[in-house]
Amino acid sequence: MARSKSAAKLPARDRIMKAAADLFYQEGVQNVGIDRIIAESGVAKMSLYNHFKSKDALIAAWLQQRDANWREWFQKTVEKQATDPAERLLAMFDALEAWFSQPDFRGCAFINAAVELVDPEHPGYQVALEHQQAIYDYILKLVKAAAIANPEVVAEQLLLLLEGAIVVAMMRRSPAAAAPAKAAATRLIQAA
Repeated sequence: MARSKSAAKLPARDRIMKAAADLFYQEGVQNVGIDRIIAESGVAKMSLYNHFKSKDALIAAWLQQRDANWREWFQKTVEKQATDPAERLLAMFDALEAWFSQPDFRGCAFINAAVELVDPEHPGYQVALEHQQAIYDYILKLVKAAAIANPEVVAEQLLLLLEGAIVVAMMRRSPAAAAPAKAAATRLIQAA
């Protein structure tokens, strides 16, 4: 990956974050070393450590940034597709299908990182858990707004469908996983 002239104009922290984001998502957090991030970002090693005390801190910062960006995209996409809360619950799967169709889709950065990091005390693992909780909270808000009985149970089941679709789409490299998850969600919502 060659750095563009516009990337070279970014502040060092932004160049580090961009390089880390691209490399961590495409190759995995364990497969990418600090030296590779330094080379791709074009910053000095000391500059990287001035911004991030360790690779673990960089992983957590990347996941926090990705969380904010992904959730903003997801919620805007869902809310653009439907206004009714129950319809928004199903629109989540349409948003997933659009995401799965992206040429650089490699699954959920949070699921991938949690699997690679293993240690639940790792700061990146903690960010992954916070992301999952935030998605659950958003789903729960929609379930409650739709006045569906047993909202916590239904929200948990919808989260499992959502995350299962993500894993299947990544493993099969196919956006088709969103459709059966949406069909299951439809039956779940109708039965609730």
